[in-house]
Amino acid sequence: MIVIIFIVLILVIVFKINSSKIKGSVGEFKVNTRLNFLGNEYISLNDILIKSSNGNTSQIDELVLSEYGIFIIETKNYKGWIFGNEKSENWTQVIFKEKHTFRNPIKQNWSHVYALKNVLSEFPNIHYFPIVVFTGDATLKGIESTVPVIYSNRLNSTIKNLSSEKCLSQTEVEKIKSILESVEITEKMARKEHVKNIKQNIVEKQLKMENLICPRCNGELKLRNGRNGKFYGCSNYPRCRFTMPY
Repeated sequence: MIVIIFIVLILVIVFKINSSKIKGSVGEFKVNTRLNFLGNEYISLNDILIKSSNGNTSQIDELVLSEYGIFIIETKNYKGWIFGNEKSENWTQVIFKEKHTFRNPIKQNWSHVYALKNVLSEFPNIHYFPIVVFTGDATLKGIESTVPVIYSNRLNSTIKNLSSEKCLSQTEVEKIKSILESVEITEKMARKEHVKNIKQNIVEKQLKMENLICPRCNGELKLRNGRNGKFYGCSNYPRCRFTMPY
């Protein structure tokens, strides 16, 4: 009996440690399944890890290649109410009375776009379409964004609506696919290092913010009054537009 209880406890601990990873995988699976119904003129790639020009790595949940351009999809499997706008550093998840912040998925997705532009620099005419998709039981509340932030059931129709003007030939699309597959990092150690670097960057950024130091330019975060109340803004404004809630 003691052995059974011990095994159950171990399983619970392992599940809690990997729960966010499991949720992410479930969300990406849902999106990938939907993308399979887009049609033959679209090619989907998932979980792509590439290196950008500054040496950092960029992990992209889903890519869709087509003659209309490249659709870069950031997947979030969240629940609760989601608040955020395109320019804020973090977004907020509200579950009953609990609030949690997470990195702005639009900015996260733009970093993927920049990495792709570096890898695919020989194709200057590519149209890049970043899209943020929520796959869980989340309710999007007043999201302010020019980038599509949608529920998963709107993904395929959003891609179709954006597919208005061709910028690539089918031959170029196939070549882009080959390039991405050739530069993709598949080694397990490199992927672990990518996750480690992300966690380290988050910790460093949080420490700076706690000490009222701008995580972007190391300027001083000063208390200011805005239309919606008090907030912290960078002393190097307007060169740096970083803000943080009061």
